[in-house]
Amino acid sequence: MLFQDEGNLLLIIFVSYFGTKLHRPIVIGVGCVFMGLGCFVISLPHFLMGRYEYEKTISPASNLSSDIFLCSGNRTQTLMPTPDPKECVKEIKSLMWIYVMIGNLIRGIGETPIMPLGISYIEDFAKSENSPLYIGILETGKVVGPLIGLLLTSFCATIYVDTGSVNTDDLTITPTDTRWVGAWWVGFLICAGVNILTSIPFFFLPNKLPKNGLEDNVDVAKSDGEEKHQGKTKEEKLGITKDFLPFMKSLFCNPIYILFSLISVLQVNAFIISFTFMPKYLEQQYGKSTAEIVFLIGLYSLPPICIGYLIGGLIMKKFKITVKKAAYIAFCLALAEYLLSFLNFMWTCDNFPVAGLTASYEHERIQQPLYVENKVLADCNTRCNCLTKTWDPVCGDNGLAYMSACLAGCEKSVGTGINMVFQNCSCIQSSGNASAALGLCKKGPDCTIKLQYYFIVVVFCCFIYSLAAIPGYMVLLRCIKSEEKSLGVGLHAFCIRVFAGIPAPMYFGALIDRTCLHWGTLKCGEPGACRMYDINELRNIYIGVPAALRGSSFLLAFFILILMRKRQLPGEIDSSETELAEMKLIEKKSEGVDVHRSPGVENDGELKTKL
Repeated sequence: MLFQDEGNLLLIIFVSYFGTKLHRPIVIGVGCVFMGLGCFVISLPHFLMGRYEYEKTISPASNLSSDIFLCSGNRTQTLMPTPDPKECVKEIKSLMWIYVMIGNLIRGIGETPIMPLGISYIEDFAKSENSPLYIGILETGKVVGPLIGLLLTSFCATIYVDTGSVNTDDLTITPTDTRWVGAWWVGFLICAGVNILTSIPFFFLPNKLPKNGLEDNVDVAKSDGEEKHQGKTKEEKLGITKDFLPFMKSLFCNPIYILFSLISVLQVNAFIISFTFMPKYLEQQYGKSTAEIVFLIGLYSLPPICIGYLIGGLIMKKFKITVKKAAYIAFCLALAEYLLSFLNFMWTCDNFPVAGLTASYEHERIQQPLYVENKVLADCNTRCNCLTKTWDPVCGDNGLAYMSACLAGCEKSVGTGINMVFQNCSCIQSSGNASAALGLCKKGPDCTIKLQYYFIVVVFCCFIYSLAAIPGYMVLLRCIKSEEKSLGVGLHAFCIRVFAGIPAPMYFGALIDRTCLHWGTLKCGEPGACRMYDINELRNIYIGVPAALRGSSFLLAFFILILMRKRQLPGEIDSSETELAEMKLIEKKSEGVDVHRSPGVENDGELKTKL
C-alpha cells in the first residue's frame, strides 16, 4: 500500500495537468495495463520463495511416543532443535520484498490517471445537472470493485497458501488461527487479468465528446474553422506549461478548496484506519476467522455504499440542488453518521482467556497490560522445561487456553493434524479428563450477537456516509474553475496520498502494537506478528483515533459553510452561463435561425460569448 501510494505520487500532479492535453481515454487504458502488470509482479514471490513454515511446537504426525514437545521433566532447553544458521541468514537476507515494492510502484503509476482524467472527462462533456449522477455511478464502480475483491479475498483466505504443494491434512492450524496464511497470490493473478481486459474499451473511446445538451443544436465547424483550430492547437502545444504555475497559485489561494482538502485528509485518515485494521480488530474482538470477517465486511458495508452513491447522485439530478444546499446536506448527513458510529463502543467482548496472559492459571480473569514472561510459568508446568515464547495454543476442557500443550502440562497426545487431542494435562483443573485440543477457546454466543449489532450499525453508517459523499464532492468540483478542474482533482488526490494514504497505516500500526500482549517468534528467534492484543485498549484506539480525526474535520467544514454564504463559486457561474447559452440556442432555433459554430469558435465558452 505504501509503495503504491509512492508510485501514484510520482506522477499524479503532472498527469492531472498534462493528461488533459493528451488523449485521456487512451492514457487511462495504458494505466489499466500498468496496474495489471503490477499485480502480476506482486504475485511472483510466491513462486520464487520456499514454503511457509508457521510457528509450532507439535509435529503434524505426532503419536503417543514421538512428540518431544510435551511436558517432560527429563528434557532440558538444550535438547530443543535449533535452526540451521545458513537458513537463518538466507531468511534475513531475502529480497522478495523488492518484487512487492516494484509491483506496487507500477500499480500506483497505473492508477494515477484514472480519477483525475476520468472525472474531468465527465465534467467536460456532461450537463451540470447530470454530472453528479455520472460521478455517483463512477463512485459506485469504485465500491463494486472492492466488494468483489473482498469476496475474492474471503475465498482465498480459506485456502492454505501452499495448497497443492503440501498435504493440508497434516496441518495443525485452521483459518481461525492467527498463524494461518491464505492463498494471497491467487487474488493478484486474477486482478492482473481483469485489469488487462478492462483496459481494452478505453482504447476505442474518442478524445472528445459533443457537449451533452448542445450536440443537436450546434453544427460542426467548416473547413476554414478547422484550419484555425489546428493552428490554435499547435500554439497551445508550444506553450503547454504556461498555465501550470498560475493554476497552482489560483488553487492555493482558494480558501474553500484548501479547507476541503484538509477535511479530506482528516476524513481519509479515519477511513483508512477503520477499513485497513477492521479485520484485525473484529478477529480479536469477536473471535472469528479472517475469511469470515472479510466476507461480512464486504456483505454489510459495500452494498449500502453503492446504494448511497446512486441515491445521492439521483437526488442531486432530480431536484437540481445548488452547490450551497449540497454543502449543508453533506454536513448534516456526515454529522449524523459520525454520532451514530459511537454506538460501536457498546458491542464489546472480553479478551480470550489465556493462562499467563489474560487470566491466571486458576482461571481468574486477571488482566495484564503487557506480556510478562515469568507469569507464563506456574507450579503445574515448571517441571516441564517448556519453551515460553512459542505460540501454539491449546484449549483446555475447563474453558481456559494455554500458549502451548507443554505449558498446559500435557504429557501425551492422541491423533494427528487438527484432530490432535492432548491428555494428562496437569494445569487443567476440571471435572473431565484434563485434556486439551488445538487452538484458542471459542468465544461465547453473546459475542456473535454483538457482532451482528456491530454490522447493523455499520450498514446505517455506510449508507448515510455515502449519501453525503456526492453532494460533498460536488463542492470540490464547483469551487474551482473549469480549466483548473483536472489539476485541482489531481492535487486533491496528491494531498490525500501524502498526508493520509502513506502515514495513516504506519502511525496507527505503531499505536496498536503498543496493545500487544504476546509476540510470535520466527524460525530464527526474531520477533514475528502479534498473536494476541489487549482487546480493551485496542478498542479504545481503533474507535477513538478515527473519531478524534473526524471530529476535528467538522470544525473546518463549518468554516466552509460560512465562506460559501459570502461568495459565488466558479462552478455556479459556469453552470448559469451554460444554461443561458442553451436557452438562447433554443430561442434562435425556434425563430428559424440556423445556429452553427463560427469558424473561430473553439469551445463552449467562446460560443457563449458570441451568443
